[in-house]
Amino acid sequence: MVKAKGLEGVVATTSSVSSIIDDVLTYRGYNVDDLADHSSFEEVIYLLWYKSLPTLQQLTEFRNELIESASLPSGLAAMIKNLPNEKVHPMSVLTTCISILAMYDEEADEITEEANYRKAMRLQARLSSIVAAFARIREGKEPLAPKADLSFAANFLYMLNGEVPDEVSEKAFNKALVLHADHELNASTFTARVCVATLSDMYSGVTAALGALKGPLHGGANERVMKMLAEINEVDAVEPYLQKAFENKEKIMGFGHRVYKDGDPRAKHLREMSAQLAKVAGEDKWYNMSIAVEQIVRSEKGLLPNVDFYSASVYHSLEIQHDLFTPIFAVSRVSGWIAHILEQYENNRLIRPRAEYIGLKHQTYIPINERDQSEVVSV
Repeated sequence: MVKAKGLEGVVATTSSVSSIIDDVLTYRGYNVDDLADHSSFEEVIYLLWYKSLPTLQQLTEFRNELIESASLPSGLAAMIKNLPNEKVHPMSVLTTCISILAMYDEEADEITEEANYRKAMRLQARLSSIVAAFARIREGKEPLAPKADLSFAANFLYMLNGEVPDEVSEKAFNKALVLHADHELNASTFTARVCVATLSDMYSGVTAALGALKGPLHGGANERVMKMLAEINEVDAVEPYLQKAFENKEKIMGFGHRVYKDGDPRAKHLREMSAQLAKVAGEDKWYNMSIAVEQIVRSEKGLLPNVDFYSASVYHSLEIQHDLFTPIFAVSRVSGWIAHILEQYENNRLIRPRAEYIGLKHQTYIPINERDQSEVVSV
């Protein structure tokens, strides 16, 4: 029996959705560098789901359907308004809302190919609407509907802030969405596949994935990066802060990766967008701090930044509240989750690994009245 802590190095399935080979990330065989530089997020969603890039007509129809599917059921919108919104994390709200959203979908439990693609469209569109709606509602504002003439990236920023973003902001956010769309068999994707491998429904698969994404060792990392930068606050404070962290053997969030050995190929794109946004905003403190952190961690620990590190300063520069960083990760990654869910359904087999037992053996059962509590072993 093959054993590996954290399943490291274990090949659990086959997939044609994305690959990481020699530190190169591809979606359906297309290098993510090309997609980040040239494609819209809508093109990437289409590619992940339908296995090919769309024609102009297909893309136009796809975009229109996304916008038409974005409206939330009135009951769900009312529920969001009644949720506690001061201390609850937006990821908890998002997980709850996606689970409840299934109750408004008559096709929720129908696992046909046609129904699954219709549900995929609703999930992709409405997940972003939920995040934006909650962010506005907790500020005492009314949710906004998307504009038909805006891209997915521009629409999300509009629904969040109430203003059509400038070209640099739209480009930066689109690039972030493209880069976060899929990443082979990561923790949340694996969770989604395990869930639907029982022939559970797509909503359950996405809800399960959201639970995995929330953790700071996965999607929650970029929020922790911003927390660190906020604590440092000044470029001159970077070195003493990190030296103290090194001495205390604290983990520096946003660095290193289980799979990449020579650096995360997505990080360079977000580093560039962070620099551009800093220039437009006229505030380069967060970018300069990030550069200083990268240089010291690279020099002292030999670790390179991953996608989470520079996405933090990008989202901050876009004036996105820090606790929304992980939900925004989900706004993108749901496209990949859905692609993997569809693939799992196509050639399904229940995912049921084994575990090596290392507990006590050959225990003798003692009736409760005869047990001496001092002899009870706690495990």
